[in-house]
Amino acid sequence: MNLYQLAESNIRKTRLLLFVFFIIFIGLGWLLAYVFDSLLILIIAVVFSIGTSFTSYWFSDKIVLSMTGAKPIEKKDNPELYRIVENLCITTGLPLPKIYILNEQQPNAFATGRDQEHAVVAVTRGLLDKLDKAELEGVIAHELSHIRNKDMLLQTMIVVLAGVIAIVSNIFIRHGFRGRRNSKANPVMVIIGIVAIILAPIVANLIKLAISRKREFLADASGALITRYPEGLASALEKIASDPSPMKKKNTATAHLFISNPFREKSFLVKLYSTHPPVEDRVKALRGMKV
Repeated sequence: MNLYQLAESNIRKTRLLLFVFFIIFIGLGWLLAYVFDSLLILIIAVVFSIGTSFTSYWFSDKIVLSMTGAKPIEKKDNPELYRIVENLCITTGLPLPKIYILNEQQPNAFATGRDQEHAVVAVTRGLLDKLDKAELEGVIAHELSHIRNKDMLLQTMIVVLAGVIAIVSNIFIRHGFRGRRNSKANPVMVIIGIVAIILAPIVANLIKLAISRKREFLADASGALITRYPEGLASALEKIASDPSPMKKKNTATAHLFISNPFREKSFLVKLYSTHPPVEDRVKALRGMKV
């Protein structure tokens, strides 16, 4: 399988997961309408979740940069980094994003921003100090791929869906039995609805994480297509994952944005709920691809 086939495969898998996500969402809405004989709860949850999520989306760059402590730089501050980003933007046809640096020794990087015209690429001091030029190009190409693939918009849409499911489930669990007294719904359907309400948030969260992992694979493949040198990114991922340096300003709310999870814990639950695929799998996929 070449890199084009890998990218297409991950796009298809993302679409399939999104389809399953929407089926869960629609099924949950139908169950609520049946049990409560009203869609009001679902409508309120949708409006609330969309409002909060897209507010965060619109100001995503400012929120993330504030949480991570990233500082903007100009070309004179790091000409080599700027040249790498400029050259890769020319290759991809993207406008030059704003460039930020985090004062962290852990090698890592992320991209954010609501669209290509408001994009940000941020790298840590550790990344600049510990990677060679080919590896740094691989990382920057990966982050630019997130921008080109509109992953921020996709992640926001997923957060909206997962948020609605969680809100509705919470409302049902807290108030559902009280509202059930005057309902004429079939008891069997009510039981099915209760089970679905309990399981839906869990399944939705797992699908959200699975989509995030697929987008990381897609950004890896897309980044390798940009540089035409998969080994650069593969080597960079190995160095990043093996580096023991802690990140001072790590946060679960921003962890999914980084090229590698800033949390270094290796427990089963951490892996299960990780927004990133195992680095070993990513490196294997990159080294097994043909440009």
